[in-house]
Amino acid sequence: MKKIVSVILILFSASFVFAQTAQQKPLTQAEYVKMLYDVQKNPGKKDELIEAIRRRGIAFELTDGLRSLTTSKSRSDADLRRTLEEAARRKENPTGAKLPSEKEALEILSKTREATLTAVEEMPDFVVKQQIARSAAFAGTNNFRNLDRLVVAVSYRASGQEDYKILSRNGILETSPKSKQSYEEVGGTSSTGEFVTVLAKIFKPDSDTKFELVDSDVIRTRRALVFDYAVERDKAKQIIIASGAFDDTAITGMKGRVWIDRENFRVLRVESTATEIPDGFRVRAASRTIDYDWVTIADEKYLLPTLSDVRLTSRENRQMFETRNVIRFKEYQKFGSEVKILDDDEEVPQEKPNQKD
Repeated sequence: MKKIVSVILILFSASFVFAQTAQQKPLTQAEYVKMLYDVQKNPGKKDELIEAIRRRGIAFELTDGLRSLTTSKSRSDADLRRTLEEAARRKENPTGAKLPSEKEALEILSKTREATLTAVEEMPDFVVKQQIARSAAFAGTNNFRNLDRLVVAVSYRASGQEDYKILSRNGILETSPKSKQSYEEVGGTSSTGEFVTVLAKIFKPDSDTKFELVDSDVIRTRRALVFDYAVERDKAKQIIIASGAFDDTAITGMKGRVWIDRENFRVLRVESTATEIPDGFRVRAASRTIDYDWVTIADEKYLLPTLSDVRLTSRENRQMFETRNVIRFKEYQKFGSEVKILDDDEEVPQEKPNQKD
């Protein structure tokens, strides 16, 4: 299962759809539990439950018991958990969690684009260490087994160049600079482009992206607005490369979700899923979630990735397999600094990005 995925996010236009909230009575606890059990029997009904929670809200107190029941019956679904938690916050503080008007939401998108592109222009050269835990499972089972652990040194130049070198694999150090391999040379699933390149392309105005304001949320204590988005293939030009016995490349579209800080108009989280994958392509699904947070480089603050979860589903003969890379970004430093292996680099990251709120 040797494959390489390079996912390039491209997102933005003035196109925007404002989610209308129907005036219906909030969900009762009995209604919610019944729908939750329906989701357990038929996972395809999860979106229906999430939409009901967003549209109607809840009329009950969200207790630890209900949280536990939600986790078990939904197989720890992060989208459902976040939606339910935000509905509880909205119930307690309707004013604080109120969605903005269509005009206000458009202004937020415009300010986010301006702030992001300005930040890209001011981004310095830097180095960072990636701790990567790679695992695999039969597609759809979520029963991942560990494959390997990598520590990768990444050098980023403000020009957009990214250079990846392996420092260790499964705790075995690459001691000679000449022996250090690139990310691609070790095989398996890899991803690039999580840094400012991604955010810059998200907000390019020529992607003709369709936006829909769907919810509010709290990310690491920051109040955020949640937008769904979709970009067609000829605009997104997302690249997926499957490498094995032979290399194969596909250009796809994308859809997903962005979380925008309501106060400083910066992106706190991006979720993306490949769309319009060609029928004959070996990779059948590709998704990525990136969490962004403030880091210090040479005494200056920059918004950069701190955690990423990359998933790739592919066909091998008649069997479908899913790979997962959980990536932690550690020790951002100015360009030219030495990236060192430390004791905690041998720890295997387990958290998904959407479990770090």
